[in-house]
Amino acid sequence: MPSVVGLLEQQELAARRRVDGLREEADRIQAELAAAEEDWREWVITRRRIDTVLAPGNGACEPEAGANTQDTNTRSGPDDAAKPKSQVPMWCQGMTASVLSVDYQRIVQVLADRVRLGQGPLTCQEMASVFGMDVVPARVETLRSKAKRLVARSWLAEPMPGQFTLAQNVDRPGGGS
Repeated sequence: MPSVVGLLEQQELAARRRVDGLREEADRIQAELAAAEEDWREWVITRRRIDTVLAPGNGACEPEAGANTQDTNTRSGPDDAAKPKSQVPMWCQGMTASVLSVDYQRIVQVLADRVRLGQGPLTCQEMASVFGMDVVPARVETLRSKAKRLVARSWLAEPMPGQFTLAQNVDRPGGGS
């Protein structure tokens, strides 16, 4: 019959091996986490630099001296249409909603239609309803976030808190000024 001390030593050895294995796995995960955080930081820096370049007042939206009008007009062509989940560019003269992702285009289009029909601004709850979404906080907040991003990039205006309309400078999709 094995001794009690021998059995305890076996259990202790197994527990120590398990701890050592978990520490190795934790070290590997920590190294992977550090690499992922570094990658993330680089993307944040890149986005901030792009935001700086596209910020109003730095001349990024103005055509360069000597640039022909064809170059300016191709800026918003179908080849430049934004992909889903892409950043919202700062609005510039001559830029159309086709540079926005589909979700943002829908928001701009519904607000452009309201301006064309002489109707007032929309709340995010009303937008959710217009889009056939369930009017639940998660959906409304998603729309609010997108609308606020469009306001920050000069595509929309927010005349009163929580109410959105097309910015005065934006060309109306489907005709108009």
